[in-house]
Amino acid sequence: MKVRHCSNIGYAEDGRGLIIHLPTILGVEQIAADTYEGGVGPAIGPRLFGGQAIAQGLLAACEAESEGRLPHSLHAYFLKAGSSAHPVRYRVTTLSEGRSFATRRVEGSQGDSLIFSMIASFHVTEQGFTHSASAPADMDVSAALDALESWRRHNSEASSSPIIDRLQNRPIEIVPLDPGSLFGARSREPKTGVWMRLRDAADTDPLLQRALLAYASDMMFLRNAMLPHAVRPGSTSVQAASLDHAIWFHETPDFNQWHLFATDSPWAGHARGLNHGHFFDESGRMVATVSQESLMRPKGDVLDRLREGETP
Repeated sequence: MKVRHCSNIGYAEDGRGLIIHLPTILGVEQIAADTYEGGVGPAIGPRLFGGQAIAQGLLAACEAESEGRLPHSLHAYFLKAGSSAHPVRYRVTTLSEGRSFATRRVEGSQGDSLIFSMIASFHVTEQGFTHSASAPADMDVSAALDALESWRRHNSEASSSPIIDRLQNRPIEIVPLDPGSLFGARSREPKTGVWMRLRDAADTDPLLQRALLAYASDMMFLRNAMLPHAVRPGSTSVQAASLDHAIWFHETPDFNQWHLFATDSPWAGHARGLNHGHFFDESGRMVATVSQESLMRPKGDVLDRLREGETP
């Protein structure tokens, strides 16, 4: 399989600001036997984005595949906070390889620090029984775009939510079903839905497309567990981070097209929150399922009120 070479930040062809060509960033370069290096990518802060580590690690694991199997699941742990300013080296170990399945471990390091660990499983295409849950929302991207524009014009929370403008410079375009739940600061039911697609079209290679979905799956996700508590990632009242991340690929997506990421949080406690989600394409076909546990540690006055038995 052809190695996907990395390079420095890959800006879109029209030179737009911070919008980068995501496949260029996610590509990995072989630097030694079973070892690959991923490029430095877009970042809001000093920490490495978890979705980037997952996607690069997955593509590194794909480099060992020679039988045409596709990744069908992965389970990743974020061991230490990585730096967004430095590349990550991924060491791939094949744990098992048979006729139908292969399993590989990927370890990501920066310097002498192991920051990321993942096991990915690969499966040949087979025929089998089929059933799938339906999408939980209307599959109407135009309506969601209209709702977002209306919310930005008429809602006072829009002017105090800097994440809205930051998202315009990200390689994944995001349109929420309910802008207030995504961008607002009030307590909400722990569920959201967002439409996502790649801003600049990429090759439809199935390995790359699954990596693109893996990258996007860590966006707008851990906030579900925070919604009932009126806090958002980035708030000074909570320390938030992804602890682990799992994906099951049901079909190969075409992330050049819109996909609905429908998410919810069934539980939070002990400074952790659990999040689930499903990706659906525009036809309503489920293409992937995602789960993640996140750290959501209260701080300062919020923690004091929780200790006293009060609702923040």
